[in-house]
Amino acid sequence: MLHILLVSARRESIKAFAEGLSSDPEVCLDQVTSGAEALTIVRTKYPHLVIIDSGLPDTDSLDLVRKIINANAMVNTAVVSPLSDEDFHVKSEGLGVLCRLPPDPGSNDSRLLLRKLRGALGLVGQ
Repeated sequence: MLHILLVSARRESIKAFAEGLSSDPEVCLDQVTSGAEALTIVRTKYPHLVIIDSGLPDTDSLDLVRKIINANAMVNTAVVSPLSDEDFHVKSEGLGVLCRLPPDPGSNDSRLLLRKLRGALGLVGQ
């Protein structure tokens, strides 16, 4: 079972993305609305992936990635960002972010992300 944490204050805007993730029978999806809540879960439940939306009320998305790495370096992260892939790569270099997601991710983005996560975890074909 893959435990995924989605950190976003925009539940309606990313509803299709969240439904795409949770429709996979091997995914347990938790959702929180702040970086502080995310850090609590990272420290206690050890998710396989934390997806961080841009525009959180209490922190910058890449600052939250840094805090997550400090709390548990084994947690994979993905970040919703309006930056181009190239600009995002420059800003997030060294943080080990699995991928950048578009500003309004949809169900196709959730399928692609799950494929990347399974590949990173060595679960391809299982």
